[in-house]
Amino acid sequence: MLKIMDCTLRDGANVVGKGFPADLTDGMIKALLAANVDYIEMGNAGGIGAYEVAGFTKAETDETYLDLIQPYVATGKVGMFLNAKRYREKYVELGAQKGLAFLRVGVDADEPDLALEPIRSIKARGVKAFYSAMKAYLVTPEELAESAKKLEAAGLDEFTVMDSAGCMLPEEVAKTVELLKKAVHIPIAFHCHNNLALSAANALAAYRAGADILDGGLMGMARSAGNLPTEAGIALLQKYGELQDVNLYNLLSYIAEELEPKMKERYDYHNPLTPFDLVLGITGLHSSKGKLFKQVAKETGVNLYQLMVHVGKIDRKNPSEELIRSVAAKIKEGK
Repeated sequence: MLKIMDCTLRDGANVVGKGFPADLTDGMIKALLAANVDYIEMGNAGGIGAYEVAGFTKAETDETYLDLIQPYVATGKVGMFLNAKRYREKYVELGAQKGLAFLRVGVDADEPDLALEPIRSIKARGVKAFYSAMKAYLVTPEELAESAKKLEAAGLDEFTVMDSAGCMLPEEVAKTVELLKKAVHIPIAFHCHNNLALSAANALAAYRAGADILDGGLMGMARSAGNLPTEAGIALLQKYGELQDVNLYNLLSYIAEELEPKMKERYDYHNPLTPFDLVLGITGLHSSKGKLFKQVAKETGVNLYQLMVHVGKIDRKNPSEELIRSVAAKIKEGK
């Protein structure tokens, strides 16, 4: 079953310095959990320990982030990143004590041996050990598969192919994922960046090649050109019958009503793909009907995006106001 890893609170933290403030962190975690997203990677953009080791102090401290997530650790969904070059045993011990579900060890793809000690330390403390092959394109897919075998033997629980510069093409992604799926038994994840505007195409190529987990960031937030927007990835894969247990409507409402305005006000961050425009892509409805949909949703109190999806299934060419209002009434009645 395909899963989603949201990396907004780690990779997306590059947008605001090195880490989101506590209130935005808490809001995003609550929204992602409410939407039933599978994994949440949070904390300093440089990973646990970066505040101290690398001076990434434009963030909350690791202790602050770990204290903040205490209400959510029982979900088994919240973890942190750990750059292998900043590995210190005390950081693994801290994460384990605070109930992290996973630590994802990251290192450039041509230096996989640096991940062995951190992985063994993580596993020894009963935490899931994930791995990010950063700049995966530095080595051949065959070399990446050999690395995966070695790390799996050390106890690794998941292997991520990270297209750090967004330079990979869909056919490269597919070949890499296919080889990894044949080489190991652990889940394979793909983390795409959008520098060639191929994040969605590459995510789809990874999915078709058998990837188990796809990474994303809310509103595409990440370093450089950004990640696959988590919400767009969910919408796209739901068209293929996947991720049906994810509540996309609620997540989109959170983005439009809370996250977008706060990011605009505090950081002048503009969402390149608004929830409304994304739902037009889901439904095939035309933007000219937007004002009417928003008016009816406001008057009736139903979820705008749910209303659009239901109407689009009936008439996506030219839905009448009568149809829109009748669908809104049925949603309201729970039909």
